[in-house]
Amino acid sequence: MNSYLPPIEHYLWLSAILFCIGVAGVLIRRNGIVLLMCVELMLNAVNLLFTAYSTYFQDSAGQVFVFFIMVVAAAEVAVGLAILVMIYRNTKSVDISLLDKLKN
Repeated sequence: MNSYLPPIEHYLWLSAILFCIGVAGVLIRRNGIVLLMCVELMLNAVNLLFTAYSTYFQDSAGQVFVFFIMVVAAAEVAVGLAILVMIYRNTKSVDISLLDKLKN
């Protein structure tokens, strides 16, 4: 069985591009749902990199980290969506720039 693996640099570049798109989305966008999706994109970029290194070096430790990151991401989405629902109930918008009105 001859399995071809692309060079690790391809995975590194793809992961870096995905992570940068996620960071740009977090810094630029004000919509809470898009913000959560950008955080998920950053976590998936890290998962891709861990999986690539795990496959490249024949070590399963990276895949264990991916499992824990996925568990944390699921918890983050559950809590984040619950917070967004409460924000929507109070402000009738998911725009996070309106959160300064909730201080009082």
